[in-house]
Amino acid sequence: MGSTPRRGDTRQRIQDVALELFAAQGYEKTSLREIAEHLEVTKAALYYHFKTKEDIVLSLFQDLARPLDELIAWGQEQPRTLETKLELLRRYSAALDTAEPMMRFVHENQATVRELRVGPIFKERVLTLSGLIRDPEAPLLEQTRSVTALFTLHARMFALQTLEGDPKDKREALLEVALDLLTQAHASSDDA
Repeated sequence: MGSTPRRGDTRQRIQDVALELFAAQGYEKTSLREIAEHLEVTKAALYYHFKTKEDIVLSLFQDLARPLDELIAWGQEQPRTLETKLELLRRYSAALDTAEPMMRFVHENQATVRELRVGPIFKERVLTLSGLIRDPEAPLLEQTRSVTALFTLHARMFALQTLEGDPKDKREALLEVALDLLTQAHASSDDA
């Protein structure tokens, strides 16, 4: 006898299908009806879990926010050393690896994300993370290198689409560039 799917499984399936459709055809062009059709459920069944498309996106960002919040909390407890900052970048890169479909959605729907409730929430977390890896006392050039290191990791969607090579190799190259930028910023600040 087959087991009955748990509510969390249905929620996850809805998120996965919605994210796939949002990334493929855009948030605005995707309807709840289309999501339900792809899942082969009624719109009412979908509505039981999520009332709006924005509720689906909010749930996806909340799932991404948990590891980010844990990373930020960890970073806030650590000494502000180069090793800590490099580890923050490594862990953030790993978090982005697991959130690849979500990051593709953000990349393809930037204007929409800014307008949704999740836009400011995600922006605030990225700014907090940026504050953990840059030294506010450093010269502007070094602070810019630090912030650019973080945003190098965000360039992955663009880089994965436009550069030749294995996706894993491209992600590792982006991380290496980010780590190099942060190391340069830290070394220059130490020399000052």
